[in-house]
Amino acid sequence: QVQLVESGGGLVQAGGSLRLSCAASGIIFSINTMGWYRQSPGSQRELVATIAGDGSTKYADFVKDRFIISRDNGKKTVYLHMNSLKPEDTTVYYCNGDITSLLGTTRTYWGQGTQVTVSS
Repeated sequence: QVQLVESGGGLVQAGGSLRLSCAASGIIFSINTMGWYRQSPGSQRELVATIAGDGSTKYADFVKDRFIISRDNGKKTVYLHMNSLKPEDTTVYYCNGDITSLLGTTRTYWGQGTQVTVSS
């Protein structure tokens, strides 16, 4: 099986920084696009940032110039460097990845989520 495990969430003051990590493990053949999303209770999950296998990135307007997504293919890990955090960034962050397993199947996998809380 394939798993994505996030870490790095927590409590930070407004204006501070956090780095989220998401490590993929299991019977993985290849990983294409990986991304970060966030979701608050009662709201739809929204895209934060994605990074393709070739390193090209895409960001939501509300995080441009504040967040940076990166990946380490050797470690099968995607990162979200969050700077200048605002109270409205408070929510649960989820990573995902388009992963081809050694069994030859390709699908999108999701992590369990990590809470980010920004105090004012």
